[in-house]
Amino acid sequence: MKIPALSALLLALSLSVATPAMADDFDIAVSYYDSQNYSQAFPIFKRLAEQGNAKTQYNLGLMYYNGYGVKQDYAQAVSWFKKAAEQGLAEAQHDLGVMYDNGDGVKQDYAQAVSWYKKAAEQGLASAQFNLGNMYSDGRGVRQSYTEAIAWYQKAYAQGNAQAAHNIGVRYVNGWGVRQSLSTAKKWFGRACDLGEQKGCDKYKILNQLGY
Repeated sequence: MKIPALSALLLALSLSVATPAMADDFDIAVSYYDSQNYSQAFPIFKRLAEQGNAKTQYNLGLMYYNGYGVKQDYAQAVSWFKKAAEQGLAEAQHDLGVMYDNGDGVKQDYAQAVSWYKKAAEQGLASAQFNLGNMYSDGRGVRQSYTEAIAWYQKAYAQGNAQAAHNIGVRYVNGWGVRQSLSTAKKWFGRACDLGEQKGCDKYKILNQLGY
């Protein structure tokens, strides 16, 4: 199983939930971060996070996760992701799910991973939709259901997730949750290839050579 990746640093604050001064400080921290001056970015994000802003709490969690400007600390990353996730931030919900999925900074708990992935997926985050599809496909933290897996993969693909298209193709090859169809599998592998997924390109080529 491929280890799920975390989301990227959030680069902007909404003025509807932040003062202009906070937004200015946030932009300064992002500028430091982009120039890899993490030791300058970290204290600004920490100060803003302690004021309760979800996006800065999330970014602070990423800095703890990566060890940017601070000693790497997965437990602290989990703590800050959770604060942001409980405020409804989809990226934080997804990444908290990843931490539970991998057992980083917290006891591995697939049911918790599913719970947080689902919250983010229902907000439309493609990476969470894809990971939730994987959980249903593998039966980790939830009763196995290829039908549910495909439904979430389709949502992720609709947002341009290439791996989701590839995984749908694999399910058509094997007849998992769908009627087996190599011609339909080829179409999905082609879609994955078009989005840059090399495994999709390779499988499309094989099926094409076989006459499908």
